[in-house]
Amino acid sequence: MLTCPYPNSDLSMIPDASAGAAAAAQSTPEISLELQVRLKTEDGQLLLLLPPETNTEAATGAASTWTELWQQLKVRLNAGERFWQPNAEVQLMGSDRLLDIRQLQSIADALSEVELQLKRVHTSRRQTAVAAATAGYCVEQHPPVSSLSKASAEKPQSLAEPLYLQMTVRSGVEIRHPGTIVLLGDVNPGGSVIAGGDILVWGRLRGVVHAGAGGNTKSVIMTLQMEPMVIRIAKYVARGPETSPAQFFPEVAYVTPQGIRIGRASDFDKSQLVGGNE
Repeated sequence: MLTCPYPNSDLSMIPDASAGAAAAAQSTPEISLELQVRLKTEDGQLLLLLPPETNTEAATGAASTWTELWQQLKVRLNAGERFWQPNAEVQLMGSDRLLDIRQLQSIADALSEVELQLKRVHTSRRQTAVAAATAGYCVEQHPPVSSLSKASAEKPQSLAEPLYLQMTVRSGVEIRHPGTIVLLGDVNPGGSVIAGGDILVWGRLRGVVHAGAGGNTKSVIMTLQMEPMVIRIAKYVARGPETSPAQFFPEVAYVTPQGIRIGRASDFDKSQLVGGNE
């Protein structure tokens, strides 16, 4: 005969160990990989992926969020076997996370400690793109995902606001932006600027530039001193002059039915532009 160890009690009130364990499991939030710092290889490239910025972080701007991110990064880099080659280049996938120069330098230092080199920063935040470019890293700015559905067919450059930079694009540095790039400074030989819209260089242009990278032949390239190694607008390509001219003046490069033409900015007329997206 079975007896109840709790006389005069309701059996439904007796604690059940298995039920408690199940309840505890249900109350424990599932940890998503998308919310963690990750390091992986993809298509032969080493990627450092940062989790996207949450609504709470954006609203509070709490310093603890960077501290937590930093701790995750240190643990990830120092835990487990190192599967990368020494001095391998890393591409930082920053998503929509806001990073300043100091934080980018901290990430670069942490990578350097494990024999990795921060080479390129991918971001959808203009502030992060400016910080990365100013620090001397290659930058590729992506438009926010939410803006893709709002893009107008008549305005293919509306995917992003212009990117304004005050710096020198040195050899080995590449700047990518889906809209127009306005640069107060020089583009040195070996430097590269790629824009979905126009490229305006308030300085010497001696590197590689590609305007209208998405196919917009109405994009232009304008600079105070035009000495590019290679110049591209949409699908059209031209090489820079082999010798420097004796006199410099502001010039603009644009597409004509005969290809890319370079002329004085003072004589430029938008009616000379041909085509659109090709």
